[in-house]
Amino acid sequence: MIDPQLLRSAEGIARIVEGLRRRGDSVSGEELAAAAKQRLALIHETEALAQERNAASKKLAELKTQGRLEEFEALRARMKEVSDRLGQLKDAEAKAEEQFRKLLEQLPNLPDDKVPPGRDANDNVVVRTHGEIPHFAFTPKPHYEIAESEGLIDFARGVKIAGTRFYVYNEKIAQLERWLANFMLELHTAAGYRERTVPLLVRDECMFGTGQFPKFAEDYYRVDKDGLSLIPTAEVPLTNLYADEILPAEMLPLSLVALTPCFRREAGSAGRDTRGLIRVHQFYKVELVKFTRPEDSEKEWEKLTADAEAVLQHLGLTYRVVSLCAGDLGFAAAITYDLEVWMPGLGRWLEISSCSNFKDFQARRARIRYKNPVTGKNEFVHTINGSGVALGRLVAALLEYHQTPEGKVDWTALEKLKSKIEDRNRSH
Repeated sequence: MIDPQLLRSAEGIARIVEGLRRRGDSVSGEELAAAAKQRLALIHETEALAQERNAASKKLAELKTQGRLEEFEALRARMKEVSDRLGQLKDAEAKAEEQFRKLLEQLPNLPDDKVPPGRDANDNVVVRTHGEIPHFAFTPKPHYEIAESEGLIDFARGVKIAGTRFYVYNEKIAQLERWLANFMLELHTAAGYRERTVPLLVRDECMFGTGQFPKFAEDYYRVDKDGLSLIPTAEVPLTNLYADEILPAEMLPLSLVALTPCFRREAGSAGRDTRGLIRVHQFYKVELVKFTRPEDSEKEWEKLTADAEAVLQHLGLTYRVVSLCAGDLGFAAAITYDLEVWMPGLGRWLEISSCSNFKDFQARRARIRYKNPVTGKNEFVHTINGSGVALGRLVAALLEYHQTPEGKVDWTALEKLKSKIEDRNRSH
């Protein structure tokens, strides 16, 4: 949630309008100003009348004791008016507060000044590229053709069990994914992240805290009977571990990691990447989350991005870091780097991690603060998160990189890669 204090001044409102304009969202500055002005006017009138009533209660006692009955009756009549008006204001203030809250809830985060301008993914900016695009002496196949030819992934039975965009891993791929998950967890915990096992079902306020609800509720799976939702990412439970809490300053930065399945309807992606492991309804992901002091958040965001990159570097995958333009930012993000791996079989770059700095946007929604030792005040932390990384897409990339001219998997090369990584980890 953006800072409501911005709505107290013309300069703050102008900043909101400009930030949302950069995102491609049209919002009326007059509407924002009117909502804020109405709310503040009601609050001020309520406070003034309450003060008048408090002062009058003492005055009434004095007038009665002194026998000044005419003044006493006049003041009592005035207090009846004040009481009636306060009753009216209570309802009006509650409605204005609700309207103001809903307005704030619908506003996305303001883009950081470093976010490049643009409307969509075509305007994203490549920050750096790691590795060379691999060349094959044959035409490489996409991962789903390789998987199907060897019976590695059973898409048909996945559909039979749960419907489209579900799948079943058979032995070798199931074992490969398990190894990759353990490799990433070991890599990140060695870098200082603390591992957590978290619930896969969360309350609505958790989805609200990280920005999924209320605007994007249709994109996620919900258990209506219990009022819970299946998590779209471990970001939701990890971030909400500290909802409504005040963290000691010495605890920051706090870095967490978790491996969870993720569940997404992919409601807005009809017709895109319907084959294979790219856009599915259930997948495993290692997630990285950080809580930081505001002055450290940019540095910690860059470090988190580097930690996600390390996974791809260890596995010898070619990737690039892309800065999302303002029009392509997620709802809660102030700035985002996407890591895109080159897919030889698909012949294109594919997002495999998204690393975002949310600044205090999520912390305001989830009410996560820390005790600032300089000011002595409770202030909002900054939150950062990124995939470290998505397992299904990582499996897909490895199948495409390690394929034979016959469209099979070069398991010998993959085993050598695993052994090389394990030897390097043991040496460290």
